[in-house]
Amino acid sequence: MLRRGALHGLCAGAVGVAAMTAGEKAEQALTGRPDSHVPGRTFRRMPGAAMPRRGANLAMHVGQGVLLGAVRGIMADSGLRGPWASSMFAVVRLTNDQIAENATGTGAPPWTWPRSELVIDLLHKAVYAFATGLVADRLAARDAPGLRHARLRRGRQPDVGPV
Repeated sequence: MLRRGALHGLCAGAVGVAAMTAGEKAEQALTGRPDSHVPGRTFRRMPGAAMPRRGANLAMHVGQGVLLGAVRGIMADSGLRGPWASSMFAVVRLTNDQIAENATGTGAPPWTWPRSELVIDLLHKAVYAFATGLVADRLAARDAPGLRHARLRRGRQPDVGPV
């Protein structure tokens, strides 16, 4: 279940990061806010990272989104689905960002940010978490343990436990 969930999540994370990026670009077109280069600086400061300046931002942005999607996929395949699970996952995404940024010295705790920047970041991470969750939940529902039981024996069976 973990392997299947992680694979579902990698796919879901790719969709989530694409949705987040599209939302960021639309927001930037409206607000005039420039691109953030914190992800690239964070990536270049990680131990063992040999990444040139060009491409580091995109690599960190996409890589983090896809890899963290594995967590949401495992959540979905374990039965943690829907808006509550996506809300929980949004916190995981934000925590991951903050650990990486603060451990490398490229970021600051969110409560020190200007409120407008904090709201924008929370909004974009929520788009990522809910888009990732929607895809992960749908992939998990295609072959959930309950569906496997239903194929074997119709109706509720008190003597059949989870697979």
